Amino acid sequence: MFASLKEEKRAADLSRARRIFLLVIISMGSSIIYTPAYLKFVFYNELMAALHITNEQVGTLLSAYAITATICYLPSGIVADKVRARTLSWVGFALTALLTFVYATLPSYNTLMFVFVGMGLTTILIWWGIRFKVIRLISGEGEYSRNIGLSYGLYGAAGLVVGLVNTFIVTKLAASPEVGMRVLIIFLGILIAVLAVLSFLFIPRFADEIGGDGTGFSFKGVGKALTMPVVWLSSACMFFVYFYYTGVTYTTPYLKGALGASATLVLLIGTIRTYGITLFSGPVFGAIASKVGSPSRVITVGSVLAAVVLLGFVFLPQKPAIAVLAAVLVIFLGFVANGVFGIVSGQLTEGKVPLEVFGTASGLLSVVGFLPDTFSSTWFGKLMDQKGNAAYNDIFIILAISALIAGAIAMVLLWYVKKHKADEPLDEAVADAGIVEA
Repeated sequence: MFASLKEEKRAADLSRARRIFLLVIISMGSSIIYTPAYLKFVFYNELMAALHITNEQVGTLLSAYAITATICYLPSGIVADKVRARTLSWVGFALTALLTFVYATLPSYNTLMFVFVGMGLTTILIWWGIRFKVIRLISGEGEYSRNIGLSYGLYGAAGLVVGLVNTFIVTKLAASPEVGMRVLIIFLGILIAVLAVLSFLFIPRFADEIGGDGTGFSFKGVGKALTMPVVWLSSACMFFVYFYYTGVTYTTPYLKGALGASATLVLLIGTIRTYGITLFSGPVFGAIASKVGSPSRVITVGSVLAAVVLLGFVFLPQKPAIAVLAAVLVIFLGFVANGVFGIVSGQLTEGKVPLEVFGTASGLLSVVGFLPDTFSSTWFGKLMDQKGNAAYNDIFIILAISALIAGAIAMVLLWYVKKHKADEPLDEAVADAGIVEA
């Protein structure tokens, strides 16, 4: 078996079962490998209690991860073009698992900073650039679009199942937040370690995988991409969409802290909002954008809806009796925000960014678009430490403004595209490969 690991393969050389299995590994991995860094999105209160840190410190940890990730997005494309996918996959999983086990010891705050910076390197610099590449490598002619769609379904399914298991663990061990979070994090570490082993054993050495395919990051393309208004408009839109998309996670501590909802309800809503709706929101919004013929139109409408719901939270009375209504609104808001985020990178395709700079444009989109992670958690955490439950109104107003700005930028991009007709369309595979994810 180990001798076969040295053989170079093409998609046609792999059995259908093997290609499906690889699709499952890489899609599950794209969901699970980031879970340790983003635990606050669902288990905010439990994580803070287990680590004995403040709201601001919880936010600073994620900011440390995000700053590292921002630095690594562009070079990760270069690494993905120069190193074999199997190596990047198993090494990325293995090192992330190791850091997760350190995390499970619930160490000091300084050690946690090291862990989060380390995960920024292992999950982004090493692993982030290979997901779409592996899916392309296992796809035969005309199969890529189908496989990327299946990948997003598997991504959502894996996140939902793991999220429900995590919720079960924390609920059963609710009497001791330290024990509950430690068991949860160890469980995640084991899953990621298993994915490392499976990657090493089953991802082959693909023929012609080294050297790029014309869609990767290129220093030569930076100058051209920087002069394209569509790239800047798409990146700005991504920034504000991602800002309110991630800000929706503050509905989790809001339900418990401001409305007094039960811990079980809060965890269940948080899990569904974060993972469950991914199964439906992305495909639904993608289908609508395809039918309308413009992601920007859908982004505008979706962002306005998100702003309305966010402002609605400001006027809801902070009473336990309103918790069920608030939970319904949280699910709806999550559906809209998740759906808009899922299609926002399609603006590069809408703007007909040329093939030769598409990978570079996608990299720049990631760098600018994911910047909110570097400051929003620390900012909002500090507000919560200073104002308590009164901070939620400030947070929701800020997020609503962000949503309205995102919608406005999307309309400007739509106007620009109409005014400046593109030279030629992108091919289907490159368009799909432009999807960017947190």
